[in-house]
Amino acid sequence: MHSQLAAITKRIAERSQATRASYLAKINKAKGEQGGRARKHLSCGNFAHGIAACGAEQKNDLMDDSAPNFAIVSAYNEMLSAHKPYHDYPERIQAAAVRHGASAQFAGGVPSMCDGVTQGRAGMELSLFSRDVIAMSTAIALSHDMFDGALYLGVCDKIVPGLLIGALSFGHLPSVFVPAGPMTSGLPNNEKARVRQLFAEGKVGRKELLEAESASYHSEGTCTFYGTANTNQMLMEMMGLQLPGSSFVNPGTPLRDALTDSAVGELARLSKSENVIGMADIVDEKSIVNGMVGLMATGGSTNHAIHIMAIARAAGIIVDWQDLSDISALTPLLCRIYPNGVADVNHFHAAGGMTYLIGQLLEAGLLHNDVNTILGRDGLQSFAREPLLSGDGGEVTWASGPQASLDNEILRSAKEPFSSHGGLNLLTGNLGRAVIKVSAVKAEHHDIEAPAIVFNTQQEFLDKFQKGELERDFIAVLKFQGPKANGMPELHKLTPPLGVLQDRGFRVALVTDGRMSGASGKVPAAIHLTPEALDGGPIGLIRDGDSMALHADAGTLSLLVDEEELAKRIALAPDLSEGEQGMGRELFASMRTQVGSAETGASVFKWEH
Repeated sequence: MHSQLAAITKRIAERSQATRASYLAKINKAKGEQGGRARKHLSCGNFAHGIAACGAEQKNDLMDDSAPNFAIVSAYNEMLSAHKPYHDYPERIQAAAVRHGASAQFAGGVPSMCDGVTQGRAGMELSLFSRDVIAMSTAIALSHDMFDGALYLGVCDKIVPGLLIGALSFGHLPSVFVPAGPMTSGLPNNEKARVRQLFAEGKVGRKELLEAESASYHSEGTCTFYGTANTNQMLMEMMGLQLPGSSFVNPGTPLRDALTDSAVGELARLSKSENVIGMADIVDEKSIVNGMVGLMATGGSTNHAIHIMAIARAAGIIVDWQDLSDISALTPLLCRIYPNGVADVNHFHAAGGMTYLIGQLLEAGLLHNDVNTILGRDGLQSFAREPLLSGDGGEVTWASGPQASLDNEILRSAKEPFSSHGGLNLLTGNLGRAVIKVSAVKAEHHDIEAPAIVFNTQQEFLDKFQKGELERDFIAVLKFQGPKANGMPELHKLTPPLGVLQDRGFRVALVTDGRMSGASGKVPAAIHLTPEALDGGPIGLIRDGDSMALHADAGTLSLLVDEEELAKRIALAPDLSEGEQGMGRELFASMRTQVGSAETGASVFKWEH
């Protein structure tokens, strides 16, 4: 084990000693109360309601106390390409459960919105809050207390973190995450980005833009770029919560179906074990650190600088951006997947994928091997294997992963990385704390000193860009975009015009208390700035023309204005009332009031375990 990684893990454990002990006490209480099959503790009336809609055979199985009963919690949604494959999963899971001497019930659905559809729209202001709604929906599904284990069906941005946060409240239950896989490769992502920039410049029309987008996003499955959805899948494998090598197998293939069956089999084995491994036994300080290492080694989504914080706190573990930054400093970047390269996740999977990646990080001492996983207590080394179909029964067998990358332009060994450090850096200075994704930004753009141009909305920026008023060096400051202000929407609409300006030779950057897309890159962006403007953050004091300095490698973000001058200023807040109504935003007023800071996970939950 790398000594510095061990030291970071130790300090996290020491910092979290009280909160983790409190969480585990809650989970141990739930274990003790269950004391056998959960449904044994229901009254006859309760139990009759729980099985009323079941067929005769399933009723008999459920009346047999020896058979475990599994909850299926699904984010199925016809509009999300990544979640459309889940339509047929419950029936398949139920059939597999019977074969393994168990039963399964569809316990509940959770909301699943698509950031790709809501980008730049009012609905995006519900996106981050949907994560906590999903967590609560998961708890409601499990609250019937009928279940001895759970299978979680989710892929995309806020959905997997939400499911996991909800699942951790039922951490006594053995649980397995079941992915659906990415769509097959379509129009290359770099070509899609090129057309987007041409559209931003007015060189192609909407017809050409829609053709390019539709050729990229073209079928069932996860979008193929390495954004938040696919980073979620990496994280679930790295934390031992879904089957090895299962993340990036395409939907509708025999191997995909066999992996779903195998996931049910693993849960059946876990739930029948004398020494049950629950979710709380898997998600500990070491697995959280493993997840952060994976984020850095792959150049994953900036959204996980928020989600990992919230997930950890749900398990009584306190991590912060300094932990992320320190892990980034010692973790080599082993992947080039769009937007950090031109390859998509199918190419990454073919080059060796998660199997090779985990093997390399273990060999380099950059992952904790001594962790529990859904495969048992044998450690993470079990995940340096890949799934194959057996020749006869179509069942999954496991083989050793490749000993070398099959494409060094996509995936490399720990000894010959793309970079000696990972994808995210912490920025500090007189504006507060922010994060920056550096893995996709060329080195010559890591440092910028320029005057500020201040905006309160994305549209203000786009209007000035269309009028040609941004043809110069500047740092765009977009404030009042934090969780308290408007739910912290992604600001993905800014990426194409900022990219155009940078390509024209101007030195540009973004500073915001909002989020960028999980596919952000190319242009330096100091994001998630905390404290946010509406919470009294100094970003609210910035004026047009103020000198600013962003140094990504040094980890500093500074407003170069005399402190005496700043003391005279008053933050000028725009009228936010218009954004508090319509598209359901009025229903989330209490969440905007209660939400915590980005660095603590931007959650409405108060983790007093």
